Amino acid sequence: MTPSKSTLLAVGAAFSILLPACKPPAAAEKQPEPAPAASPEASPAPESASVATEPVSIDMAGTASPEAAATPQTFQPVELPEVVAKVNGQDIPRSELQEFFNATLQAAGAKVEDLSPQQQIDGYNQLLQNLIIDKLVSEASSGEKVSDADVDAEIAKIKKQFPDEKTFDEQLQQAGQTQEKLRKNISKMLAQQRWMQSQAKVPDITEADAKKFYESNPKDFEQPETVKASHILFMVDEGAPEETVNSKKAAAEKAAERAAKGEDFTALAKELSEEPGAAETGGDLGFFPKDRMVPEFADAAFAQEIGTVGKPVKTQFGWHVIKVTDKRAAGEVPFPEVKEQITAYLKNSGRREAEQGVIKKLRESAKVETFLPAAG
Repeated sequence: MTPSKSTLLAVGAAFSILLPACKPPAAAEKQPEPAPAASPEASPAPESASVATEPVSIDMAGTASPEAAATPQTFQPVELPEVVAKVNGQDIPRSELQEFFNATLQAAGAKVEDLSPQQQIDGYNQLLQNLIIDKLVSEASSGEKVSDADVDAEIAKIKKQFPDEKTFDEQLQQAGQTQEKLRKNISKMLAQQRWMQSQAKVPDITEADAKKFYESNPKDFEQPETVKASHILFMVDEGAPEETVNSKKAAAEKAAERAAKGEDFTALAKELSEEPGAAETGGDLGFFPKDRMVPEFADAAFAQEIGTVGKPVKTQFGWHVIKVTDKRAAGEVPFPEVKEQITAYLKNSGRREAEQGVIKKLRESAKVETFLPAAG
């Protein structure tokens, strides 16, 4: 999956100390990488954030109501004061908040014209609080040393998420970033992270802690019946002529015959499958519940026995040759399978709590003045 320019917007817009909490997934099992659009999933998997920092979202609720669509509204921009806040005597200028606001909307694919005056005010106030925290943590972390090599390493990690240098540079430009600005933001982020790590004391999580969480939250670890399968896809475009449909079906039948005769299914998928990414994954879809896939694919996969290759199945994506490699009955995921996930979740929760405690102390000892209209 090609990363979007939000990868770069994120580095310039917000910092890891502001991340929201998240709970382990209910099934608590390791899922494969998000499947491409041509996979038999019933709905596309959401794109995950490319880096740890991501812009804070602005509440867009109510902007797409039928009434609003039927009656065009006149856009009313909110006027901001030249200085929107003072933090320990340091100004936060309107331009800084506006840049953050614009970057957040851009990363969300939203437009300011779609926001009512109150939604704009609420958004500005929300983002201003993040800028205030950023100022406080930046001031506290100013003594942290970050080398050019440290920054280079972080930029190298970001670049790996792009197919090539040219795409990275294009997205950097579209995100309103420059190499110099990106380096400055990354250096600042690393300094903040290191200072926060030195201040936020995170307790160790033992196996007993993880087991207690597991036993206290049984519903979080229930899973439906699941199947593990791989597939070879021969894509058929919507509205393709019958000749093409039949040709693809014949190719799928030939692939199924080769698999039935003992050829390695993963190798066949890498060779034959037209699904994007199949050359890397070998068509492996991992474990999935029945409702995750389109009905035709799910019915066929759940009806097959472990180790069997079925006859080609037609879905909206084309013809699939399916091999079922494992099955799991509905029930509770065993603790050993989720112990590491639970431990990581509890560590992250403890870290967030400790960081919020540090931020609270900074805020309580700081002199902060804000000059925006009140949020709704």
